[in-house]
Amino acid sequence: MDEKKIISRREAIKVSFAGLAATFVGAGLLTGCGSDGRGRKPRVIAINGSPRKDMNTATLIDQALKGAREAGAEVERVDLYDIKFKGCVSCLNCKLKKARTYGLCAYRDDLRPILQRCREADVIIFGSPIYYGNVNGTMRSFLERLMFPLDSYAIDKQTGERARYLDGTVPVGFIYTMNCPEQMRERAMGPMFRSIEGYVSRIFGSCETLYSTNTYQYKDYSLYDVNMMREEDKRAWRDSQFPKDKQLAFDMGSRLVGQIVIQG
Repeated sequence: MDEKKIISRREAIKVSFAGLAATFVGAGLLTGCGSDGRGRKPRVIAINGSPRKDMNTATLIDQALKGAREAGAEVERVDLYDIKFKGCVSCLNCKLKKARTYGLCAYRDDLRPILQRCREADVIIFGSPIYYGNVNGTMRSFLERLMFPLDSYAIDKQTGERARYLDGTVPVGFIYTMNCPEQMRERAMGPMFRSIEGYVSRIFGSCETLYSTNTYQYKDYSLYDVNMMREEDKRAWRDSQFPKDKQLAFDMGSRLVGQIVIQG
C-alpha cells in the first residue's frame, strides 16, 4: 500500500469533519497548566462498558477522570448502555480505497458521534466488567466499531511492519473489574487481557491497564443465591483493596494526561 494512503490522526478527521481538524494544529509536550500553550485543554474521553452507573467500573472510571481533570484536562464519560448501537456489520467501507469513509466507520447509528469524539480525544480510557472471562458484549461491540476502521491490513514499505492509521501515540488506559480473586486473574484471563491490550497498543501506540479483582457485586448479598463466596470476605477485601484501586485509577488518569503530545 502507498504510504501516502495511511491516514494520519488529523487526516482521518478531515475526511468527514474538516472544520474540526484545525484543533490538532500545534505540537510539543503539554505543559503543567494542561494546555497546548495556546489555551486548549487536552480532551479525555472515558467509555464505561458497565450497565451499572455507580458500581465498581464506573467508580474507577470516575476516579481516573478526576485525576485527568486535576491534571488540567477536559473530561467526558460515556455510558455505553445509554446508546443504541450494533457491533461491526462487516460492510468493509472503512477499507474502501478512495472512499470518503476510508479509515472511518460508515455505519450510521447513535454511536457514530461517540466514535468521532474518541478520534478527537487526546486520551481514551476504557472500563469494562469481566463477563465469562472476557470484556462484556457491549464493550466488545464498541471496540469493534472504534478499532477496526483504524486497523490496517497494509504493510508499511519502509518499516516492513503493519501500518498504523494514526500517527503519533494516543495514551490509552483500560480498567477491568472482575469477581475472581487476584490469584486467579492471570490463570483465567491472562491471554485475553494480552490480546486486547496488544490490539489497542498497535492501533493507538500505547495501553496501560488496571485490574480490580474480587469486587463486591451486591449491595445486599443476603438477597441473592450466592453461596460460593462469603460476604464477610468480599466486604473485607473491598474495604482494604478498593480504596487502593481508586487511587491507582486516579493516578492513571493523571499520568495519561502527562503523556500527551498534540500532533501537528
